[in-house]
Formats: sequence, C-alpha cells, structure tokens
Amino acid sequence: MIFGIVTPSLRGNLSLQQSLELANAYLECAGKVHDRGVALVMCYDTEVSLLYAKKDAKHANNRTVRHGIANAYIKLARVLEGQGCGSEARAIYKKAEKLGVNVQDQFQVAQTLAFRSDIASTKGTVSSTTNSAVDTLPFYRPLTPVLRKHNRINDVATIPSHIFAENVRPITPVVRLPEPDERLHNTPQLACCLGLLKKSRDLDDILEPVARNWLQVVGNDEDEQERLKILALDVIRTFKKEEIKDAKAIAEVVCLAPVIDKDIFRDLLGTFCDEIDRFTWFEIHQLQGLARLIQDADTGYLDADDLVKILRLFSKRLRDSHQQSPQHMYQLTLAASYVLDALADIKVEGLDRETLHEQMSMYLDALKSNAEPYLIYQAAYACQALLCVPDNESLWQATIRRSGKVIQGVSGLVSVVRGLDLNGFIDGLKDIQQGLAGASEVLQVVVNTFDGVNSLSTSGRGFLDALKEGFSFKRKCAWYAALRGADALIRDGEFASFKKLVCEAPCRLDPAFQWGVCQRLGGIACNPAWDLRTRRNAAGFLGEMYQNDEDWGRQASVKEWIVIILMQVSSSAGGVRQYVEILLQELESNADSESKAIFQSCREKDPSSYPLKIALPSLASPSILDRVQNKLDVEGRLRQLRKRRLKGRGNDVYIQPQAKARLQASDDQRFPLMEKVDEFLSSNDNVFLLLGDSGAGKSTFYRQLECDLWSKYMRTTGRIPLFISLPDIDKPEQDMTAKQLRKAGFTELEIRELKMHRKFILICDGYDESQQTNNLYISNRLNQPRGWNAQMLISCRSDYLGVYYRDRFQPGDRNQRSEYAHFQEAVITPFTPDQVRDFIKQYVSLHQPLWEARDYEQALDLIPSLKEFVRNPFLMTLSLEVLPRMVDPGEYLSATQVTRVALYDQFIEHWLERGKKRLNEKELSPQAKAAFESLVDEGFTRNGIDFLKKLATAIYKEQGGQPIVSYSRFKDEGSWKAEFFSRNDEKQLLREACPLTRSGNQHRFIHRSLLDYGMALAIFDPYDWKERPLTATVSGRRGSTSSTFSFRIRGSKNEVATPSEQGPDVSSPLAWRYFINDPTVLEFLCERVQQQPVFKQQLLDYIEHSKMDARWRIAAANAITILVRAGIQFNGADLRGIRIPGADLSFGGFEAAQLQDADLRQVTLRSAWLRQADLSRAQMTAVQFGELPFLKEDSQVMTCAYSPDGEALALGLDSGEIKVYSTSSWEHIQMLTGHCGYVWRVVYSWRGGQMASCGKDGLARLWDAQSGRCIHTLSGHSGALYGAAFSPHGDAVATGGNDTTVRVWDVGTGECRLILIGHSAIVWGVVYSPSGTLIASGSEDSTVRLWDVMTGMCLSTLSGHNRPIWDISYSPRGERLASSHGDGAVRIWDVETGTCCRVLTGHSEGVATVAYSTQGDAIASAGHDNTARIWDAETGTCRQVLTGHSSTVRCVVFSSRGDHIACCSEDKTVRLWDVGSGGTRQFATGHRNGVLSVRYSPRGDQIVSSSSDGSINLWDAETGASSCVLAGHRRSVRSIAYSPRGDLVASGSGDGTVKLWDVETGLCRQTFTGHTGFILVVEYSPWGRQIASGDDSGTLKLWDAWTGVCEHTLIGHTGYVRSTMYSPYGNQIASSGWDKTVRIWNAEDGACLHILCGHDAEVRGIAYSPQGDLLASVSADSTMRLWDVESGECRQTSVGHTASVVVVVYSPQGSQVATGSEDGTVRVWDKGTGECLHTFTGHTSVVSSVVYSSTGDQIVSGSEDATVCLWDVTSGQCLAEIDNINSPIRSIAWSTILGVKCFVVGYDDGSVRMWEVVGAGDRCRVRLRWRPVKGELDLTDTLIQDVHGLSRYNRQLLWKRGTIGEPLDRLREVSKKVTQMVSVVSTLNQRSTGVVPESSIGNLADPGQPEHPLE
Repeated sequence: MIFGIVTPSLRGNLSLQQSLELANAYLECAGKVHDRGVALVMCYDTEVSLLYAKKDAKHANNRTVRHGIANAYIKLARVLEGQGCGSEARAIYKKAEKLGVNVQDQFQVAQTLAFRSDIASTKGTVSSTTNSAVDTLPFYRPLTPVLRKHNRINDVATIPSHIFAENVRPITPVVRLPEPDERLHNTPQLACCLGLLKKSRDLDDILEPVARNWLQVVGNDEDEQERLKILALDVIRTFKKEEIKDAKAIAEVVCLAPVIDKDIFRDLLGTFCDEIDRFTWFEIHQLQGLARLIQDADTGYLDADDLVKILRLFSKRLRDSHQQSPQHMYQLTLAASYVLDALADIKVEGLDRETLHEQMSMYLDALKSNAEPYLIYQAAYACQALLCVPDNESLWQATIRRSGKVIQGVSGLVSVVRGLDLNGFIDGLKDIQQGLAGASEVLQVVVNTFDGVNSLSTSGRGFLDALKEGFSFKRKCAWYAALRGADALIRDGEFASFKKLVCEAPCRLDPAFQWGVCQRLGGIACNPAWDLRTRRNAAGFLGEMYQNDEDWGRQASVKEWIVIILMQVSSSAGGVRQYVEILLQELESNADSESKAIFQSCREKDPSSYPLKIALPSLASPSILDRVQNKLDVEGRLRQLRKRRLKGRGNDVYIQPQAKARLQASDDQRFPLMEKVDEFLSSNDNVFLLLGDSGAGKSTFYRQLECDLWSKYMRTTGRIPLFISLPDIDKPEQDMTAKQLRKAGFTELEIRELKMHRKFILICDGYDESQQTNNLYISNRLNQPRGWNAQMLISCRSDYLGVYYRDRFQPGDRNQRSEYAHFQEAVITPFTPDQVRDFIKQYVSLHQPLWEARDYEQALDLIPSLKEFVRNPFLMTLSLEVLPRMVDPGEYLSATQVTRVALYDQFIEHWLERGKKRLNEKELSPQAKAAFESLVDEGFTRNGIDFLKKLATAIYKEQGGQPIVSYSRFKDEGSWKAEFFSRNDEKQLLREACPLTRSGNQHRFIHRSLLDYGMALAIFDPYDWKERPLTATVSGRRGSTSSTFSFRIRGSKNEVATPSEQGPDVSSPLAWRYFINDPTVLEFLCERVQQQPVFKQQLLDYIEHSKMDARWRIAAANAITILVRAGIQFNGADLRGIRIPGADLSFGGFEAAQLQDADLRQVTLRSAWLRQADLSRAQMTAVQFGELPFLKEDSQVMTCAYSPDGEALALGLDSGEIKVYSTSSWEHIQMLTGHCGYVWRVVYSWRGGQMASCGKDGLARLWDAQSGRCIHTLSGHSGALYGAAFSPHGDAVATGGNDTTVRVWDVGTGECRLILIGHSAIVWGVVYSPSGTLIASGSEDSTVRLWDVMTGMCLSTLSGHNRPIWDISYSPRGERLASSHGDGAVRIWDVETGTCCRVLTGHSEGVATVAYSTQGDAIASAGHDNTARIWDAETGTCRQVLTGHSSTVRCVVFSSRGDHIACCSEDKTVRLWDVGSGGTRQFATGHRNGVLSVRYSPRGDQIVSSSSDGSINLWDAETGASSCVLAGHRRSVRSIAYSPRGDLVASGSGDGTVKLWDVETGLCRQTFTGHTGFILVVEYSPWGRQIASGDDSGTLKLWDAWTGVCEHTLIGHTGYVRSTMYSPYGNQIASSGWDKTVRIWNAEDGACLHILCGHDAEVRGIAYSPQGDLLASVSADSTMRLWDVESGECRQTSVGHTASVVVVVYSPQGSQVATGSEDGTVRVWDKGTGECLHTFTGHTSVVSSVVYSSTGDQIVSGSEDATVCLWDVTSGQCLAEIDNINSPIRSIAWSTILGVKCFVVGYDDGSVRMWEVVGAGDRCRVRLRWRPVKGELDLTDTLIQDVHGLSRYNRQLLWKRGTIGEPLDRLREVSKKVTQMVSVVSTLNQRSTGVVPESSIGNLADPGQPEHPLE
C-alpha cells in the first residue's frame, strides 16, 4: 500500500471502520521498519487517521468502536516509546485515557521517557520557554534520517534569553483625555474617547485611574457624549465629500471605525468600495484603509453581501493592475493581504467558497510564475488568507478576535491587556497541522529546510520551483494561522509570548512561516514607535535565525530575505541603525562562500523595493477634525450653553411655586405656576409676565424652568431656552437676545444662523432691577420680519409697576385689540403652610443646620411675626438661617418679635462671621494674613458691614441702583469701582466675606434685596447713632424758634432723642437721591422708623430743615415718604413751607395740617386725607390725586359711551338730550337733540364715525359723530327701547325694548333687516359678538338668547335663574358673555357650551349695568346700591369698589385704553375713575359697620375695637396701624375686654359665643359656648383668672379663663343683662339689667350677695368705686344711685338729668362720678354728698360715652350727634369740641402714651380715630393723632387759596371735592412772575450803581443753592 497518496480529501471519504483499519496498517508498518524517520512518518499518519476515526465515533456513540480507537492509541504510544519519543508517547496515552482505557502504567513509562528525552535534548542551550518539560507542546517533530545522523535537530528552537525577555507596552498614541467641551487635538483622541464610552463595560476592571475618572464624568454627561458622536459623524461626512482622499485623510477616518455606529460604519465602507471601483488607478493606501476598516468592524457590522462585493471588486481591480512592475505588484499584493486578513477574521456564514474565490484565485495563481520570490511569498500568504474567507470560526480565529479587540484604540489607557491564550493557540495550530498536512509534505518541508540550497548560482530554476512547492496556494497551512497569532501578540506588545510561539510552533521549519516571521521582525525593527531595546531585539532575533542552522535550517531564500530586511533596517533612522550595521558586518564576516554570495545578491537588489509593511501615515494637522471643529457649530455652542446652565442650577431648596391670575385676585385662587407656564408655551401666545414680591421666587422659578426646558431640548429642532438676566445686559431694549448670546460665547455667524433658523424661549428676569420702562417685546422686534422668533417670559416685582403696567409687556400696538390675545400673566402667591413645611424639610436635609425641622416648625407656630415672612421664599431662607442665632427653642417664643430688617441684620452678621471663619482657616499669603489680622483687630464684622454699606451706596450713586458691577482692572483702575474690586488685600478679604457673587468680571449681591438692605443701612445704621439729650432747640421755619413738630418719640418724658446737635446728616443718601420708587429700600426704612425713634426724629429734622434750605428738599421728600409709609400721620402738623417735591404721600393722614407755602410739585396725593388742611400758596404743579373730576348735569344721566379713540364721551340724559364732552379738556363740544323723553342707550360705531341712540320714545336714531347730524330715525318698535349695538363692521345696528323683540337695521338705508322674536318680556340689553356673527340679547324673562345674524334663528338660550337680566356684554374674544341681574349678581357665561362659569356677588342690590374692559381682563358693574365694582375677569375677585354716587348708577363703560371708567348716575353726575388707583397698597381701613366698643390694652400700646359687622381689630396705639383682624364671630361683637396682662382679648358676640384671642398671633385660643342668647357684656376679673359674660336672656356665666370651663351660671335677672363689672379686688361681680335691679355676686362660688332694688326703669350702667366700697348705677328713670357694697343699702339718689341716664364712670381718685344722659348733658357728682358739681351742656343728642382722663382733671364725652367734647372738670369749661366727623360716637377710651394725653373714639361709620390733647388751660386743644387709612381722597374744607400750578383737571377735581378758596389761575401766576422779574431787574440795576436797598437783598435768589430738577 502506498500511504503517501492518501490525501486529506481521500481520508474524508473513508468510513469509521476504514479509518481505523488504515491507522492499524500504519502502526504495523511503523513497528516493522528500522529507519526511525520512516517510522515516525508512519506514526504521524497513524494519528491523523485516528483523528478522523474519532470524529466519526462521536456520532456513532459505539463503546466498542471507542475502545478500538483507544487501543490503537496505546499501540501508537508504545511505538513512539520505542523510538525514544517519550513526551509524544505521554500525550498519546492521555488521548487513550480520555476514551475510557486505564493507561496509568503506560503513562508512567511515558513520563519517564519524556523526562529523559528532554534532558538529552537540552545540550546546554537556554530554551525560550519557561515551562518544564511536561508543559512542552504535546506534538512530536518528525526527524529525518539525515537529522538523526547529524543529531542537529531540537524539538524547540532556542533564542538567547536577553532577546524579548519580557513583554512591553503596546504601541498606542499618547492620548490626553479632554475635558467636557474642550477642543480635540486629533482624531485618535476622538476615537479614544468614543472607544472608552462604547466599551466601558468591558474595560471597567482594567482601566487606568485617569480613564476611569474621565468615564465617570463624561458617562453622566449626555451632552458631551452627543458632541463627540457628532464630531465623528462630521469627520466622516467631510471625508466623503473630499474629491481626493489621500492617505492622511484615510488614516484619520479609519481610526474611527471601531467606535462608530453600524449605520455610519456601513456608509463609510460603501464609500471606500465606491472609491476603489471608481478609479482605474487606485492607491495602495485605499486598500490599507479598507483593510483597517474591515478589521475593526464590530460583530454584526458586516454581512455576506459585503464579502461578495469586496472580493469581486478586489479581484477586478487587481486584475486591471496585473501589468505593473514586480515591486508595485508586491505592494498591491501586500495591501490585498491585509484586506484578506481582515476578511478572514470576521465570521460570516452561508457563503459559497468557490464563487468567492474564483476570480481572486486567478490573480494570485498568476503570481506563481513571477521571478520574484518576495512576490511569490506574498501571493502565497494572500492565498492562505483567501482560503479562510469565509470559514467556520476556528480556535485560532477566535483567539485572535478575543485578543485585544475590545481595547482597539484605547490600549494606552488600560492597565492589563487581555492577550492571546498562547498554549491554547498552539494547540489549535497542532490541530491544523495534523488535519491538513500529509506525511510526505511534512517530510519534504523538513528536508528542504535543513538541506537548503548549497549555492545560489547552481540553483537556477530549481530554487523557485522548490519555493513554489513550499508555498502552498491550494491548501490551508498552519503557518498562516501561526503568523496571524504572531500579529496579535506583536500588536499587544507580548514579545516574550511571540518568541515562545515562533520557537515552539509546529510549523516553525516551514519556509513560509519563517518568511512571515522575518517580515514581522523587520517591521518591528523599522518602526520608531517601538522602544529602542525592542527594535534591537527584533534585529537580534533575525541574526539568530540567520546563524542558527540547527534550529532554523539552511533555506537560502529565507536567509536572503533576512539580509534584505536587515539592510532595510540599516537605512532607517534612529539608534537601531548602528546596531544593525554591526550585525550585518558580523554576519558577513563569519559567512562562508555561499552566504557571501547571498549578501552580494542582496546588494545588487534594491531592498526598499520590498517594503516590510505598508502603513497609513501618521495624522498631521490641519486634519479633517480641525476643519470640522473650525466650521460653524451652532449645536456645539448650544450644547456647551446647556451644560453650563444645567451645572449652574446647583442644589438649592426649590418648592414648586403656586400663582394667581392677577394682582388683585385672592391668594386662595391659586394654581400650580409650572402648569400655567406649560400651557403658555404650548399656546400661540407671545408674552408671559410673572409678577411677585421681592424674594417671592421669580428668579428661582425661571432658573428651574430653564433647566427643565434644557433637559427636554431637542437638537436642531427644539426651541432654545435662553435665560437673560436683564440687569446684566446693557440696554436690553436693543437686541437683547444677540447680546446675551455674545455673552455666552457665540460668534456673529452663529448668532445670525440662530436668528434666521431657530426658535427661542426667552426667559427675561429682573425687569425691575434693570429699571426698564420699555416694552422689550416690541423694542426687540420679536416675531417680526428679520427679527427673532421667540416666546418671551419676563419677571418683575409687583410694586415696581404702576396701574397700567400691561402696556409695557403686551405684544403689538395697544390699539390693535387682537394682539392682546397673545399675552398672559401670573402672580406668585406666598407659600402655603404645606409649602413652608416642605421647604423646611428640604432645607434641613440639605444644609444640616443646628435646629431640626420640628424646632423650626415650633418657632413658626409661636412667633406670630414670622408667619408672614416665611411665606416669602427668600425671607424664608433668611429666617431659617438666622433663627437659631436669634431665639432659643426653649424660650417663650410667642412673645418674640421678629421683623424683616432684623432678619437681614442677623443674616448679614452671620454671613460675615462665617466668612471670617472661612478666611481664618484658609491658607493666606503673608500680606493677606496681615491684612486679615488687622481687620479682625478692628472688628471684622463691622468692617464687613461698612464695606457692604459703602458698596451699596456707590452702586446707587454711580449706577442708579443697577445691581451689576462690571470691573476690569485696567479699564476701571482709578474709578470708584477700584475702591471695592481692586486687588488690595483688605478689599479682597472683605469682598470674599460679603454676600457677593461673581461671574467673569461681573459682581453682584447674591440677592437684589441685599443691595437694597445695604442702601437702607447706609441711610440709617442703628450702630452709628446713639441717643442723647436734646440740648439745643431745633430752629423753626425761616429763623423762627417756635415752630417744631408736635410729635414725640419713645423715651423719657423730659428728654427727646436726637441724632446730633447740629441737625441731620448732610452726606446721607437721602439728601442726593430720590428713593420714592425703591419700595424695598423704603420697606426697610419704614421698619427702622418703627423700631428706632432716633431715626424717626432724624427724618422729621430733614423735613424741618427743608423749610429753611432748599438743599434739603430731596431728603425731605424721601423722609416724609418714609414716614407716611411707616404709618406716621401728620394730622394738624405744622408743615408750613416744607419742600418735598416728588414725594409720595399716598394714603397719608394730613387732616388740618398746615401746608401753607409748601413745595408740593409732582407730589402724589392718591387717597390722601387732607380734610381741613391749609394749602394756601402751595406749589402744586403736576400734583397727582389719582382721580379725575366728575361731570355735573341738570338732569339724570342714563347712559354714557366713550368714542373708540377715547377722545370723546357721550352722555344720554333723562331730558332727551345727548351731550358730548372732549376728554382732553372735559369741555362740552356737542349737543344732540331729537328724542322725546329719556335717552336710555348711546353707542358709538366701532370706527367712531357714527353714533346710535334709543330711549323712551321708542325710536332709534343714527347720528354722524363728527357733525352731530341725525342720519336716520329707525321706527318699528312699539314701546320704549333699552338696548342698542353696532355690528363690528358698522353696517348694521341692533335694538331691543319694551315690545320683547330685537330688530336689526341697515345703517346705510335705515331699513329693518331682521326681527328676532323669542323673548317673553322686555329686552334690556343687546350686543354683537366681536366676530359679528351673533347677537346676544338679555331680557326681563331671565334669559339670554344668542341669535344667528344671517338667519335670525335663536341658536342658544342661556338660563338658570329667575331674576331679570338688565344688561349684557361680550368679552373681546367673544368666548364669554357677562350679564347683570336684578338679584345683585353678575353671571359669566361660556358662549360655546351655554353654561354659567362664574357668579360675581358683592352688590347689595340689583346690578343695572355690566361691561368688559377692552383688554378683557376686567369687568365693571354698577347698580342700585350706588356703587360700581371692578372685577378680575379670570378669577372673579373684586378689585375695587368705587363709591361716591348718591343714587342708582345706570351705566358704566371703560375707556378705549381700559385705564379709566365712567359711571353715570341718577344723581345727575358722571364720575370718572382711575382704574386700579390705590390698588398697589393694601390697608386695613377699619370696620365695615359701626364700632360698638373700643378698649386700651393695660400697657397702653394697643387698642382693640369691635363692630356690629362681627369683626375685631387690633390697632397700634402709636401709629394707628392695624396689626391684626380677629375674625371668627358670625354676628356683631358688642363687648370686648383685655386680660390684665394684655396678652389676651375676650369678646362676646350675638352668635352666643365668647372667644379668647391671642393678641400676638391673632389666633383664637378658646371658644366658650353655653349661652342661648345674644351676649351683651364680657368682663375680665382683675387677676385674669375669670371671665364673666351676660346675655339678653338674663343669664350671667363665670368662666375659668385658662380651661374655658363654665364655673357658675348666675340666674336671677329676668331680662337682658345690660352691664357687668368686677370689684377692684375681683371677689365680687355686679350686674344690671332690664329688670330694674342690680345684683352683686360672689365671684368664687356664684352666690348672690345682694339684690339692689330702687330704680324705676332698666339699669343701663354700673361702676365700682376705685376703693370697691361703693357701686354707682344709672337708669332710664333719669337717676343715679350710690350703693353700699357691704350692706346693699342705697346711700344716695342723685337727680338732675331729664332723660334716661346711659353711662356712669368714677373719677380715678374716686371722689367724683360722671354720668351721661339722653338729654345731651354730662353731669359731675360729688361722691360724698351726691351734689351735682357741674353740668356740661353742648351735645344735642344722647351722650353715649363718658371717660375721665388718667389724672382725673378732664372728661371726654361722645354723643350720637357726632360730636366729641373735652371738658375741664374743675371749671366745667368745654376745652375743645370735635364736630367735623359726620358719624355718631359709640365708644371712647382714654390713655396716656409717653406723657401725651390721648383718647380713642369708635364711630358709627366703622372708623376708629385717636385724638391728642395739646396744651393746657385756655390754650388746650384737641387734634387728630391718627385715623385708619381708608383708601379714599378726602379734600373736604381744604383751603387752596392762591395755590400755584394746578391743572385744569385738578382745579375741577378740588372744586368738586369740597375745597375752599381760590387757587391762582394762569393769568395771575404770569402777572406775579412778571412783577417778580421787574423787581429783580430793578435790584440788579441798583446793584450796578452800587446802591442796593437792604430790603431788596432778601428777595434775590441765592446763587449757591442748587436748582431742583423739577425747577
């Protein structure tokens, strides 16, 4: 049998049994032959046959067959043992054992033989492997007889140990990972970043720390990841567009292949294929790039079609290049090999191998005939690669794929390389070698290798033939797989493993393998990227292969290849060159003649013609990436902006705010603000205005909104949120969007791109801080052609805006009504209790303060003043910050007073102390340390406060309060800014410690309110002012020493605090800046006034000094504004000659004030109380009263209408006339006559050219508005007409009236178009819808009907009530309809659904008229209660109640701008109201109904009043400010009483309950129930333990004041209990009532001690004497009786009054008793004798109240005749009478405040007033000290004689308001000025002659005095 012809293909066709028989035949032959080499060949073939048998046996699963195979293996092992191959025998025994045969004995023998064989083969050389013999590769190496004879062959080749002794770091580019948004330097850096992101999970455990940290940052940054991906995509897109794709461009783009997504990869792959297919001549670098692309493809990126396409394309292009030079063909084939290698590495199944290989094989086969061995080798290599495309993944392929694939491009950032499993890989090579090679082939390779060719000159053709036979073109060989493994090891720097692989590979002697190894070693030696030692090792390895014939054989082609490689290396630069040159010299010097011939042959060739490797060039700049990064990258900029804004949000406490729809809306009508904003953003509206108090959270909300919008931002298509801090922008009214983008780093090209193609959401914050007055939407031309496409959200403080603020924000011209639909607004509401709790929890969790959440909640519950503060987010933060410093949780917190300014004081101190601590712990430079110590020594906190004050002052002085300070060191050096922001050590330290923030070169306070606080502190700092006795009298007006303010301040009776003997501070900011429009500063200063008497006196001094010196007028204007806002009233004050131009005196009290000669120019007097004030000769130019004059007619005014342009107002009169007034002058300009009887309705056409009217005569008339001519008279109705309306187009008029029909008339012809029939009663109102398609009519039949204008059909009927409808009005958009009703309600209807949306209630009688404002945000109504009301259209809350009419208001209309309304009434007047005037300040104006009782607190600092409206008010006794309203009773409260400590108030009400109130918190502590009747009296016991209450059923109850338990119910009276009183010691209580008796009870047990009888009528009052021994009683029987308390006997009966005696009171000393009677007299009785000492006469009605002064020398009495009288007890003289309040007096209480005698009066009109007794004796008088602000202008009896500068409007207003005197008219003023000028000229002429009369000097103006801006 000839075994050599058994090829692998034949073996594959054998059955299992045939393979086993073949193996046994080989074994039999091997055992018989004597030649060891032949025997070993036979053994090899035996094992190959057994391998095939084993494969078949797996499927058969036959145990007998398996044992047969195992026995064959045992026989084979024994044969090998016999041949001395112990290690090979051991491996065979293991295979037999795996098949189930016990081979332990044989295995021991094999181990021994293997050990001996390994010892014998060592021969003193050092093996490259470090493993023991038993770990050598389990594969024998067949030895030929020649080798056995020479004994030169070893199983493992040896290389000196110093060569590749260890692995090295793989070649990786030096990559620095970029920071987010940093510009990338090169594409490998980009590839590295994307590779880390893509393979982060696979690399996590082997990454270097720097890479792990980078991944942690960027892994959470979606924007940065997106940026990197976009950059890669842009690089590839740019590459595709390149016309010429050079090697550098290809190198740049292919390095991105491992990290791009599949779709992008496949697109790039297609680009490469198209490039190769497109050009006839293609470059090698294209093939190299394609190879790299394929190699780096991820699993699943390539499919079968890609392989077919690539191979076919490759074949075609290579075939076209076949005629090139050998060198070029070599390079092409080398490049093709790379592509085929890459294809071999990927696993793609299901391809037809023959189809794929056919064309490529033809090209490669043709290369076999080439004369160049290098080309032949490369073709053979390419063929081997081709044979592996495609292939089922084998072991070697899998290991190559696993080794380092996941770290492609990022190997420099990993600490451990997951390399090749070398042992497993060599096992795989063995399987390939065994499975693919026959014995004869292996033998021939070995023989050729070791015999070689003795002489090149004699080899001839045989050499190439042998080479071709050795390089297999048709069959897979192990050497290809081994070389691929070597490539993987080289790539990863595993050179020790590479050496082991090369030395131990089973194909080590194959010349093709050796060629490949040499080529790779040469590539290492030539590559400068490897370190010098590695390159020298590679050259040394080549030298060893050349010299060591025993291990590597004598193949002449290999040796020639080595020499050529070394020559190439010697020509390279670097330190390896010299080393290789020496090596070549040594090799040549030791060579024999044959070897020298090799050297000579190599020199004749050009070594560079055969490159070792074709590599893509290194990347250079500028690259594609550079170009991509340099191009316009708007999205990149936006990404950076988004990242900065999201990062800057921080972790501040944030609570979702709630809001209300309007400023005037109730806080209860709140909604989530974010939902409202989302609704706006999804609508077509353009502007959203967010209002709120300072610190309400507007900026915080907008920043959160910005973050939310950025989080949702969609790249390239989404709207861009742009937060604009308006104070940061210079002139934001001009292109603020572009300015903000420039600040964010956008270029002009990028800004232009954004403006043209993108949409924005502009979030504009701080309209008030930027001190804007412009409409930024209009001035920035938003949504206009060539303008920015944007929605705008804008924020502003509520108190910054005036009444007509919407004009500053609404888009479009205010006359374009449709544009108003694109505006929305909301007002942030204060925190709810739930929001406060949530805020506290977040704050405690975030900041970990000293207090816990429950401590804060306890403080908020118990400190009443805090409750209002914490509803403001910023004040909430301040409170939580400083509360632990201010109070102790264990203290009695309810007595603690916390004010806003106190919070800021503590906050600033706390902040500075923290800053000091932080600086102390910080490492400072020596200079800074010295500066810090100096500041500490001087007082760091005080220095910091002074710095803050000076900075705030400078900002206000130099920048007008604009809060942002931009400081540039070079530009601003020497300016005021340098004082605060220079590099001076002290300034830097203070700046760092203060509450400032910095962004670039911009500095600002952390909150705007801190700037205002600093300014207020600079105006008055309590630390800087010390109280001192007044030692010099302040000068009076113009030299007078007698004129001083009559106000006293807190302190001793004999001393007055004053800041300085020299007067007020001339350098104070009050003296150089108006703070009238800085509400936050004013608020701080108002609190200072209330807390610091010295500051109050300082402000009064400013006012006083303004009388003498005009330089103080700004300070005086500020001062009086502050005092008025602080609640200080100037009633009766001497203000003669004060200069306060521009001051705001709104809501101020100036009753009977002396304001003669005062400078009141541009002063605001809105709702000021000026009753009986003297304004003679005052300057009142441009003064503002907040009201317009009213029109007075001779007959009732039934209707009115504004013209559309607002220039005219038409009135319809009861006389049948129509009067038209000009609104610019209020002059009567037209009179239209023709109606008979009243004119009920007048309307203008929508364009204003025509008017329509109708009335009692049943006719409608059309008028020409310009000429007043009657155009048509429309007749057809039967009965009076009440409704008329023009269509929006002006072509038709609708009328309705008494005949229940609605008629539509043609304006042009006057003919009736339609008659609408359906109502069953009078039609009172008719109106067109804004679209003109519908007519609405309202009728007395209680329905509203909607009619189709075209058809006349009734489309809808709105009903649901049974009261007549008197008027209707459409909203401007037409979606709502308002109707007024006879039941006093206004109903709002949804036109589409026909449902009633809201009912507005408030009118006490029927509503006659209703009207929508032109903007649709307000509704006005008026009616039979003589009032008009303005309602918020969205919330339904009442904004204003307008009073003044004395009869039914018939019609109310808005002006065209919506800023005024006109009301016409049956009282023959038309009143014109300023809409919203006074609406920005809210005051407690008093009770709605009469005051029943007033009481002073025991301390005298508070007053309580109760009313028949059920309310209880607490008033500050000093200022009259309402501190609290106690609400809870359902009926009137007749009696109230303070506890002895003054901390509680008891109240008794008609609802049958007694309530106990905490005066600090306003909370109801307890409610006592048990009474069944109306409670008339409540009294506290003197010790505060008990409360007594009596009702109208005669029941008296005694309550435990602490527990609320009823201790005793005292039954005895048979009628109502009229009065009760405790004895001075509290042991008794007396009561009187309807049953004519007085009863004395024991307060302890409730026993009745005495029943005092004697009166003949009800007992109306009782009073204990101060000593408690007597009890006085008065009765309706006109007598007073004195009773002995002990005995119950009547001591005296005093008779004198002629009518019922109402009130009785003891004098403080107890010697007198005073009584008041219905006879109008007050009588004073001697207690001892009962004699009437005095009878005070003067009242004309019932004396309702009588009180003694605290000293007993005076009595005050009040009567129902509306007078109050002050009596001298000694003389009986009436010292003063108050008779100017037209309201009966119900109650009076007396007290002395700081030595000043005062009494408080409760009036029947609901007001409470305090009066002050001034002077003594004959000079004693009474003046008003304060009254609650009522929010209305009072000019009754105000003297305006010779007042200057009044406008015509104001003259009319003052005249109609009841002023007296005649102001100067313009002619008189001009005459006076001329006279003055003549006088001045005369004086100057006299001066020029040197003669100046002394009398004239004083008339000249002082040239040194600065002129006021108003002058």
